[in-house]
Amino acid sequence: MPLARIDLARGKSAEYRAAVGEVVYDGIIEILKAPKDDRFQVITEHSAGDFVFDPNYLGIERSKDCIFVQVTMNEGRTLDQKRDFYKFVADGLHERLKLRREDVLINLVEVKKENWSFGKGVAQYAQ
Repeated sequence: MPLARIDLARGKSAEYRAAVGEVVYDGIIEILKAPKDDRFQVITEHSAGDFVFDPNYLGIERSKDCIFVQVTMNEGRTLDQKRDFYKFVADGLHERLKLRREDVLINLVEVKKENWSFGKGVAQYAQ
């Protein structure tokens, strides 16, 4: 059950935000192999003063269109899956929205299955 948090600067259209969410979801299903319909996302816009990033960290030039994608997921994906996910999302956002690949920052957070409750106060994945 990945939980995707997507943060971006205020001012993008609802269609733009929805497209970002779709690309991330497609990558979660196709590359990270989450079950179909396992879609949990929070997409949040921020004012310029509340959305802070270094425009040149690691020699990567970022613009005001930079977005952050953080996916919390069960541990166990391979390094190759993670790399493929980064590329899939950056390429997908570039192709679909013309977002520069340099403007896509992705962070994966792995947790044990016992750290999820899908509702009812039950740890459905706990063994």
